Amino acid sequence: MASIRVETVVAAPPDEVWAAIADVGAVHRKLLPNRVADARVEGDTRILTMPDGTEVRELIVAIDHTERRLAYSVQGPGRMALAHHHAAFQVFDHDGGRSRLVWVTDVLPHAVAPAVRARVSVGIEEMRAVLESAVQRRP
Repeated sequence: MASIRVETVVAAPPDEVWAAIADVGAVHRKLLPNRVADARVEGDTRILTMPDGTEVRELIVAIDHTERRLAYSVQGPGRMALAHHHAAFQVFDHDGGRSRLVWVTDVLPHAVAPAVRARVSVGIEEMRAVLESAVQRRP
C-alpha cells in the first residue's frame, strides 16, 4: 500500500485549524472552497460535490477532539479507481501560535500514488491559504 504524507505550517492557532478540519460538513466553505462546491453529511458519510457535479462519498471514520485528528475513507465513486483509501488529518501545535497540519493518505493500487500525492500536495496548500485568510479577516 502506498502511504503519502504531506504537511504544512499554518499561521493560525491550532484550535482554529482543528475547528475547521473537524467541521466535516463545511469543507466547501472552511477548507477547499475552490475545489469542493458543496458538502453534506448523512450519518457517518460525507458527500462532496465537486464543481463539475461529480460526487465523492467519504466514510468519516473518527473525529478525535483530544488528538485533533480526523480519519476518513473515500468510498467512491470519485475520479480515480481506488481499491483502498484511508486518510487522516492531524493538527499539532507549532511555535509562535501557529499550527502544523499533517495529512497522511494510504491508497491502493500503488499506481495511483503519484496522482494522489499531486492532489494532496496542492490541496494542503490550498487549505493553508484559506485558513490563513480566515485569520486575517477576523476583526
